[in-house]
Amino acid sequence: MEYPLIECVPNFSEGRNMAVIKQITDQIESVDGVKLLNVDPGKATNRTVVTFVGEPEAVCEAAFLAAKKAAELIDMRKHCGEHPRFGAIDVLPLIPIKGISIEETAALATKLGQRIGEELGISVYLYEKSAQKEERRNLATVRHGEYEGLKDKLQQKEWKPDFGPCELNEKSGAVAVGARDFLIAYNINLNTTSTRRANAIAFDIREKGRIKRIGDPLTGEIVKDENGEPVWEPGTLKSVKAIGWFIEEYGIAQVSMNLTDIRSTPIHIAFEEATEKASARGIRATGSELIGLIPLDAILEAGRHFLRKQQRSVGISDDEIIKIAIKSMGLDDLKPFDPHEKIIEYAMLKGEEQKLLVDMTVKGFVEETASESVAPGGGSVAALLGSLAAALGTMVANLSSHKRGWDERWEEYSDWAVKGKKSHERLLQLIDEDTDAFNALMAAFSLPKDTEEEKAHRVQQIQDATKNAASVPLLVMRETVKAMETVRKMAEIGNPASASDAGVGILCARAAVLGAGLNVQTNCSSIKDAEFVEKMLQEADELIKLACDIEIEVMETVQRKFKK
Repeated sequence: MEYPLIECVPNFSEGRNMAVIKQITDQIESVDGVKLLNVDPGKATNRTVVTFVGEPEAVCEAAFLAAKKAAELIDMRKHCGEHPRFGAIDVLPLIPIKGISIEETAALATKLGQRIGEELGISVYLYEKSAQKEERRNLATVRHGEYEGLKDKLQQKEWKPDFGPCELNEKSGAVAVGARDFLIAYNINLNTTSTRRANAIAFDIREKGRIKRIGDPLTGEIVKDENGEPVWEPGTLKSVKAIGWFIEEYGIAQVSMNLTDIRSTPIHIAFEEATEKASARGIRATGSELIGLIPLDAILEAGRHFLRKQQRSVGISDDEIIKIAIKSMGLDDLKPFDPHEKIIEYAMLKGEEQKLLVDMTVKGFVEETASESVAPGGGSVAALLGSLAAALGTMVANLSSHKRGWDERWEEYSDWAVKGKKSHERLLQLIDEDTDAFNALMAAFSLPKDTEEEKAHRVQQIQDATKNAASVPLLVMRETVKAMETVRKMAEIGNPASASDAGVGILCARAAVLGAGLNVQTNCSSIKDAEFVEKMLQEADELIKLACDIEIEVMETVQRKFKK
């Protein structure tokens, strides 16, 4: 069963007093099962966006404690800032990450909202997927009038809060609590100080668009429908909310966007559309700013988009793709962009001790292999050889993709580079999986055997662990043979100057397949399940034969290249 994980991204109406912010985030970090990923204060907006993840119940507890502390420390009667707001906690969304549905997350948000209303005496509005009324689904609608208009709003029957008092809590205001899909808060930096012009660009692109007018788009007569209501002209981007504002901290205007469905409008499309609309108005987008965190896939998709526009291979390392994305969208225009702080998958791992073989230096890996420890051994080394083979094939594809005179073939080579990259990434994982399988086998041998029951359990665990220890090197063989296809193709059609690299790659691959095959054999010799053993050894023999045939073919191709 998949382990459930949710994210919480509360926005607190304090962005200047770091001591206050620290007290709030200390409450979050006090809860076991929760990891604080990011704290993003803004002086001009006087608002801090906090991101944390964890087990659903733990996240809800952390969110409540943070809300309680914010209610103690933040006084809305003294608050001012550029961003729309109506409360000290202002907005508190829960976002499903894995192993939990949006419906289940919405139920958690409803329960959290009820607790905040009852225990903290704050008016609570449920929004997005938790909304009890359709007109409360949109956050902008719920927050309309902001803090200053909240006293009158609470007296209106249609705006009675879902939980908490109907009278204004003057100190804390109100809070919007709900469940939503992953949202990216994203700002485009402009070389202007004009909020009006930034707003015009925002209206051009946001899904809601602008009110339709006759003649001048700002002062012309408003077009109305048969009911006398203004007609709206939709903007160019789906699932995008946007406004323009001036950021005194940086002395620039920005188009501030919420991308509510990054499948409909990815971040790079939002950037390019805003850039184009700004240019049409004589304004230049100098870069952009990400508020909070972004999923790894979203920024990789952006990097690949810009690489394709440059007719360059996308089969390069994730680190290089991320660099392209950062520079292409100017994500470091206003302040440094650290992928380990801004990408959610990386931020979750930050600070945790990673003792993986693949994270060692080459020297460290070799010395660990040469030491008295029995792991890493031949299985992990075979996986390493396979990953090197795949990497060499990928390298030849990338070099070929931008060889002078071959420009029209860049996409063909890029596709091969992507295949090679997938193989070398998987084989790198198998380096540690092989050692983990061996360690699990050793642990099974260490199980107690004092009673008949313990002996039976130990025997079964040893057999299961041995099967796994045989299965991992077979995975190495399969993936390496798959990688050999990339190497073979690059030997055939790749840059002739790199023929020797393809040759070294195929030799590494053959050694990886044969070496992993030895590990399959040695583990199978201890397995009592005859049917399992027969199946494993038959596939291993077939892979070895195939690998040897490919190696002969590729070396003949490489030798022919040397003779030209």
